Amino acid sequence: MLSVLMYGNSCSNAEKDTAKEQTSLIVCTTGMIADLLKNIVGDKMEVKALMGPGVDPHLYKATQNDLRLLKDAELIYVNGLHLEGKMASILEKFSRTSKVYAVSDFVDSTRLLKDENYSDVKDPHIWFDVSLWESRISGLVESLCELDPQYCSTYRANASAYSDSLTQLHGEVKTLISSIPLSKRIMITAHDAFNYFGRSYNIRVRGLQGISTLSEFGLKDRVELVNYIVEKQIPTVFIESSVSPKNIEAIVEGCRKKGFNVNIGLPLYSDAMGTQDSPDGNYMGMVRANVRNIVSGLNRDKQ
Repeated sequence: MLSVLMYGNSCSNAEKDTAKEQTSLIVCTTGMIADLLKNIVGDKMEVKALMGPGVDPHLYKATQNDLRLLKDAELIYVNGLHLEGKMASILEKFSRTSKVYAVSDFVDSTRLLKDENYSDVKDPHIWFDVSLWESRISGLVESLCELDPQYCSTYRANASAYSDSLTQLHGEVKTLISSIPLSKRIMITAHDAFNYFGRSYNIRVRGLQGISTLSEFGLKDRVELVNYIVEKQIPTVFIESSVSPKNIEAIVEGCRKKGFNVNIGLPLYSDAMGTQDSPDGNYMGMVRANVRNIVSGLNRDKQ
């Protein structure tokens, strides 16, 4: 049972301090998941993310501090679908003694995309379809209410309000992307993190690497991508905040050698959000920043 803070007039300061220390802790692997939980639980629980800005979850290895946080957590939320590839064994270990939820389990499996190279592997980047991200909320609320029924009504009310905000955001993204001519809606990124975004908002996406930054790519992949950019006259390619820019820079150089100058657009947030307390340090801010940069980059030749 989750610890619940109860403050009354008869409580001494010492008792209040003890109660504060007993505030329930939720630990999430990524910042996107933590932001979602914060919007649901409000001030009823403490929520922490293991992975901060600029961190690639595909390559992330747990630190000693992470292990301490996981041990102290009442609830643990992970993305699942192999996003936290290097942490798989640790998360499996904690699942034997703690409540560990894969938030991807709260999504209708028929809406999950498959890896085009491996039919039994699902794409984990579901937060890039805002409507799909919103669909997780009901499952998260149920998991919270199961362990903390006293504040269930609060969680439901918070979730409803945030769900409405995400529905509005989904519409905003559709409107902004529609400002790009259909023939110009082609996104080139470092790895295939944006397939859900492409499906939901009618934009073609193509990454140099596969859905995981652990995947390999070779000279043939580079040559094919360079030829594709030149053939389609794509004005801008994008680096990602959590992935080294060197491979995209090599693609740009390859295009230049073929006589086509392609721009590197402003960075996109792919597997991590912006810095804490910045406008891009929450999920909705991250999405809006990405869309602004995509629209600006792909409409560049119109300016």
